[in-house]
Amino acid sequence: MEFKELDPILHSQLRLAVVSLLISVKEAEFTFIKEKTNATAGNLSVQINKLKEAGYIEVAKQFKDNYPQTTCKITPLGIKAFEEYVNNLQSYLGVNKS
Repeated sequence: MEFKELDPILHSQLRLAVVSLLISVKEAEFTFIKEKTNATAGNLSVQINKLKEAGYIEVAKQFKDNYPQTTCKITPLGIKAFEEYVNNLQSYLGVNKS
């Protein structure tokens, strides 16, 4: 059996959680992601920046009712990377693809 390399960007628990969340909702506010992942704002900011630098997500900052609002959206590259990561992980688990 051949073990494929797991994407180091997605192999972080928090980054994987963020991408998994965005796969299902396509777009989410920072506060929503923070609540769902139970991450601290500081740690989440760092991980979101890493995902953004990798091109896996787009980050939009704007103001809503005089408050800053950060919205994250998964990119086609992010979707592809996530699917590849899941497939590679399945090869470790011995899950047969039919």
